[in-house]
Amino acid sequence: MKLGEGVEATIHCATLLAQLEPERTLPASALAEYHGLSPSYLLKHLKQLTAAGLLESVSGPHGGYRLARSPNRITLLDVVVAIEGRAPAFRCAEIRQRGPGALEPSAYVKPCGINAAMLRAERAYRDELRRTTLADVIEGYRADADPRAIAFGCAFVARNQRPRA
Repeated sequence: MKLGEGVEATIHCATLLAQLEPERTLPASALAEYHGLSPSYLLKHLKQLTAAGLLESVSGPHGGYRLARSPNRITLLDVVVAIEGRAPAFRCAEIRQRGPGALEPSAYVKPCGINAAMLRAERAYRDELRRTTLADVIEGYRADADPRAIAFGCAFVARNQRPRA
């Protein structure tokens, strides 16, 4: 399974936005700069998170982005679904019913075993993402990260956050 880079980028952005003071925002340009991403690329994904109700977009001179709810109420699955959609990663095309060895459709009354196994794996994967919140990710980062990285991130947010509107 391969998720797009947008999933990684938006999870990182959301964890950074979680560090904002109440009612403050961070502009998309600052989020792009911090993560070394193209602003236009990132903006597309931030808009998807906003449409999904995970971020709030504030316009005007003090505008930018902030979390729409607390980090303990945003799961990694919420972010993945906002960016990648709800469709499962594996989509069975029933190729067992094609080719020279294919039988009549009535011979295929049982679901494809490969599809069933892949859907079980998808459920397990999504269950884990559903259990893991941004708060969990942040807590793990704080426990394991180099203190210099934490200090840099905090200072970056403090410098770039916009005042309350």
